[in-house]
Amino acid sequence: MDIENLVKMNESQYFERKSAKISISKLAETIIGFANADGGVVVIGIHGGVMEGVDAQGNTKINDFIQSGFDKCVPSIRVDYEFLDFVKDNGKTDRLLLLEVEASVNIVHTTEADVAFLRVGDETKKLNHEQRVNLEYDKGTRLYEDSIAEGCILEDLDIDLINEYKDTVGFQRKNLYQLLFARGFAKRRNDDYHITIAGALMFSKYPTVFVPSAKIRFIRYEGNSAETGTRMNIIKQEVVEEPIPKAIEKIKGVVQNQLREFTALDVTTGKFITVPEYPVFAWQEAIINAITHRAYNIHGDDIRIIMYDNRLEVHSPGKLPSIVNVNNIKEVRYSRNPKIARALTEMGWVRELGEGVKRMYEEMSNFFLEEPIYQEDQQSVHLTLKNNIVMRRIRRHEHIDARISGQWGKLSHAQQVALELIYSQGKLQTSMLADKLGKTKPTARKVLDSLVQEGFLRKVATSTNDPDQYYEMIIDN
Repeated sequence: MDIENLVKMNESQYFERKSAKISISKLAETIIGFANADGGVVVIGIHGGVMEGVDAQGNTKINDFIQSGFDKCVPSIRVDYEFLDFVKDNGKTDRLLLLEVEASVNIVHTTEADVAFLRVGDETKKLNHEQRVNLEYDKGTRLYEDSIAEGCILEDLDIDLINEYKDTVGFQRKNLYQLLFARGFAKRRNDDYHITIAGALMFSKYPTVFVPSAKIRFIRYEGNSAETGTRMNIIKQEVVEEPIPKAIEKIKGVVQNQLREFTALDVTTGKFITVPEYPVFAWQEAIINAITHRAYNIHGDDIRIIMYDNRLEVHSPGKLPSIVNVNNIKEVRYSRNPKIARALTEMGWVRELGEGVKRMYEEMSNFFLEEPIYQEDQQSVHLTLKNNIVMRRIRRHEHIDARISGQWGKLSHAQQVALELIYSQGKLQTSMLADKLGKTKPTARKVLDSLVQEGFLRKVATSTNDPDQYYEMIIDN
């Protein structure tokens, strides 16, 4: 790793900086968090953006750092280490210590005091009893990614794709098996290398030879439901069977070609602009998450992307890991396929913890669309993105434009946001506007009441204190 980047790069799911003054017990918590999650690197000797080095700690403590995974973690964690030399501002040489922690497959590690930790984004979090039990249960699902893809050899892999990955991670050696081995995409057995399931999924030219269910199916229906028989309304079908990075590129193109564009009000200018049917980030993140985190050990089912006139559905085989649920999915991360997830993160496909899912929610909100809907059954996870097409029809736009465009520039930003929300959702409660503006409910109510006085809105309520009261736009038909 480049020393300058070690100082500048953001701490993440896979990377943490620690002062050389850290206690061995606190370092063990970080190592345990990485091992219980997706693995990662701890660099010791950088604090507050300053490279302080480790040499001042003495050989005994430096050795304790290196041995902390063995001495302070239960069961022991293998930690590989490397020293990086650098010159301090005073001209003296010193070293940074890099500890690389592998993700554990089927074991939950704890401290000597029997406390478990998990790496979540850029934090190491202590697990309660229920979370620890769930993590223990989920560990078993990682075995499939780590198992051998029987019969898969180097000649079966897409060398151009591997070389692209090699350049991404800065691997300098010529033996590609060593790269695959270092990143968990190959195992050594009897002095020979064997490609793992993760390696076959990422780099095999024909991954379905080794994992038959590694397919992505796209179906486009005309209308808002799937019909059968003589009324069958499928207008587009495609199956993608390629190594994961190329599959992502291809399925993006397939979906993009089926998406429409609409006209909408820009609340910052008061003008109508052309916007995509769904935020680009939202639908791409939905698909990439399904590819990254699906349960590939479930055969007989594929990732399915189904497009209707009013919504986009992404179905991914396998339930959410027990430590993740539909309520905490924006904050909690646990990779069913950590080798694949890490490689896709390094290649720029997968966002760090929470960033992707959180931003998906934010992008939908910015487009004045409903929140993503996550659901799960016994076999799979289902994500629905609604496009609110009824509220985006051109006729609706023309009515609103005719009603307010003459005075749009005279409205406050808060009034413009309120009108756009009502336009997209049909009606609006005070609390919804308050959340969007980041203001109090009384402030939001004043904004809405001012639009009532202007003649743009009407207030619908059964009484003065009706808790279900809302506002709607006055539009002449």
